Amino acid sequence: METSPPTPPRTRPEGWLHGLSFQQLLLLAFLLIAGLLGVSSLRALYTLEQLMLQSRLGAAQATALSTAAQALSQRGQALERAARQSLVLRDAPLRRSFDEMAVEAAGLLEQLRKGGLAQDQSAAWHTHLDAVKALLDAAPDRALENEQRVAEEFVSLEALHTAIAQSVQELNTQRIRELQDRLEASRRSVTHQVVGVIVLALVLALALGIWLARPFKRLERAIRRLGENQLQAPVAIYGPDDVRRVGQQLEWLRLRLLELDADKARFLRHVSHELKTPLAALREGVALLQDGVTGELNAGQREVAQILHHNTLVLQEEIEALLRFNAAAFEARQLRRQDTDLLALLEAQVEAQRLQWQARGLRVLVEGTPATLQIDAEKIASAVSNLLSNAIRFSPKGGTVRLTLSRHGDRVFVDVSDQGPGVAQADRDRVFEPFYRGVRQPEGAVRGTGIGLSIVQEYVVAHGGRVRLVEEGVHSFFRMELPDAA
Repeated sequence: METSPPTPPRTRPEGWLHGLSFQQLLLLAFLLIAGLLGVSSLRALYTLEQLMLQSRLGAAQATALSTAAQALSQRGQALERAARQSLVLRDAPLRRSFDEMAVEAAGLLEQLRKGGLAQDQSAAWHTHLDAVKALLDAAPDRALENEQRVAEEFVSLEALHTAIAQSVQELNTQRIRELQDRLEASRRSVTHQVVGVIVLALVLALALGIWLARPFKRLERAIRRLGENQLQAPVAIYGPDDVRRVGQQLEWLRLRLLELDADKARFLRHVSHELKTPLAALREGVALLQDGVTGELNAGQREVAQILHHNTLVLQEEIEALLRFNAAAFEARQLRRQDTDLLALLEAQVEAQRLQWQARGLRVLVEGTPATLQIDAEKIASAVSNLLSNAIRFSPKGGTVRLTLSRHGDRVFVDVSDQGPGVAQADRDRVFEPFYRGVRQPEGAVRGTGIGLSIVQEYVVAHGGRVRLVEEGVHSFFRMELPDAA
């Protein structure tokens, strides 16, 4: 009966992110990280532009101040010439020229003051200039004395111009230093900002990667459980929309596998039941014939009855083997794990079959170091018992059977080897198939059912391990590999 993929019930609230596909979430994460880096880059560019603008303005201002200081000094020399000539010659045009140059010099001084020149230097300059103007406006009879005083004032102005030029130079130096400090602070700020954004982007990428990887880890675990035939727990995958749809398909597959297992079990029970009833009647009929209830049998009839009797026994054994294999396949999914000393388990199985291997004159050796694993001791004991029984059955009389326990990384190996003829080349690919019997059978032994190795495989695979035939030259042996759950 076909079933459509089920929609698992929602047991947790779904956010808007869960409605997106994995590809859309990946694109969103990429855009988010790219946005962070882009904003950081734009801020760094903006800061760099501001610094370059400040640098250009500072350079222009420093040049303007230096030019103004130099021009003020030159105006001072021209003012001195005009003032002295005007004082001596009492010429009105010369006085107007002086006044005009004085206004220009005052404008230069005002530019310097706005540029950061100290107020006291500006006031001193105006004081000296006002003194010169007063001397120029004095009575003509004191021209010679006033000329001497004008010369002294201009000497003071020249010294003041030198001090102003030095102040402007110091002011420019201070501003250059402040600009360098701002540049260094901005560089540190941009560096911290870029490093912080990179770290944030890495953390965000790592967090998003882990968050996006979680549904795939759940998918991996769900697929592994299905592969190990652990079908009881429902598959519920939360995450991106397309990943949830894959989880729904796996849940549908789990339900289908449960149905198939149930159908198989019902089929085997039905077939075995339907076969047992006519088989029992057939055995009774053959027994009646052999007992002579219907009349004495001649030699040929007794031979036919014997053949019928043998085949009914073989058929009954086959049916029972089929039921045992079906039971083993079902029980393999019901593991009851507990800490088990694997070396002690091997020794116990050797002791349990002591009569069988002593009857054939065999030596059975258990080698290796103790190893404790989380396993279902009963099922692994059954697997070891089947391998040991198989080795005893195929060993020549007086031979040696070895059970070797070893550890390789996170795997524990159990090797069961004997000195028998080994597995034929044609049988090696099919040796674990149910009911398959190899071409090499021990002489005089009862023919096996062909399910022992299949049961071993069911139990070992249920533990997440594997069993295989290892070939070493002309010899071969069976190896169980069990994972260390710790």
